[in-house]
Amino acid sequence: MKKLKVYHIDAFTTEQFSGNPAGVVLDADSLTMNEMQKIANELNVSETVFLLKTEHKEADFKVKYFTPKEEINFCGHATVGLSWLLSTDLGWSEKAEQIILETNIGLVPVKWNKDGKGVTSVEMTQVAPKVKEIHLENSKIAEVLGLSTHDIDDRYPIKLASTGNWHLLVPVKTQKAIDSAKPNFKKLAQLNENYNIDTTHLFTFDTDEKDNDLYTRDFLPALGVDEDPVTGAANGALSGYLVLEKILDPTTRHQLKIAQGHAMNRPGTLDVTIEPGEDHPIIKVAGAAVVTIEGTLNLQSPPLVKV
Repeated sequence: MKKLKVYHIDAFTTEQFSGNPAGVVLDADSLTMNEMQKIANELNVSETVFLLKTEHKEADFKVKYFTPKEEINFCGHATVGLSWLLSTDLGWSEKAEQIILETNIGLVPVKWNKDGKGVTSVEMTQVAPKVKEIHLENSKIAEVLGLSTHDIDDRYPIKLASTGNWHLLVPVKTQKAIDSAKPNFKKLAQLNENYNIDTTHLFTFDTDEKDNDLYTRDFLPALGVDEDPVTGAANGALSGYLVLEKILDPTTRHQLKIAQGHAMNRPGTLDVTIEPGEDHPIIKVAGAAVVTIEGTLNLQSPPLVKV
């Protein structure tokens, strides 16, 4: 019987039962892809990350991400949860300034932000942001999302954006309108599958709290999860979109505070830094986390087949 350390970690929050819960499984080298998928389904959070050894010369670890339904290339909040665990409970913040994770989309550095008392947040540098066109009528996307066409903010384009996963970015006029969205998840899943989209991400600059710069919601029914509370990958892609589309000045350093999760009663915040780069904007997404559950997974060995 395999015994594996398993954690439930709330990311992008400093309080338990807020933010976005991620499953974290350590020492996963002995697991098959099928076992990882079954474990992710058993833990039944939006994403579970598995920590493995790496053969990449520049990386410290290799990671795999799974929803309850399938493997995905990258997950921001699971990266924050895992990195928080490594930096605090497992002592990596005393060994190094950062770790580098090998993912399906490339290397992702994660550094620790500290004060005199210890680690305050972990900050991941995401891969180069990209945007591309998608031709969808406002009325169609509004209908699928359970919004009125009037709710769509046509000052900004509806586009696809990525820092590893493709997200459909939908500008909405107000936080109230975003919170009122009631998607038809069957139709939204079909739309996302048709366009090879991982999630549909609603955003607005009109926030209820003055400390926040943006407010968002994220839906991913095609991946087996209707809504994700606080999303590092989608908000990283959104941040890249804002400068690539010149909604924000691409020559200036920006620091954004993004709020999410309120509609699910799991509020959380992300601190995003956007820095001009030679070839592309550099997107850094930071947040704290809380270890909520720690346990042991007893994985039974398959029965021997008699010949």
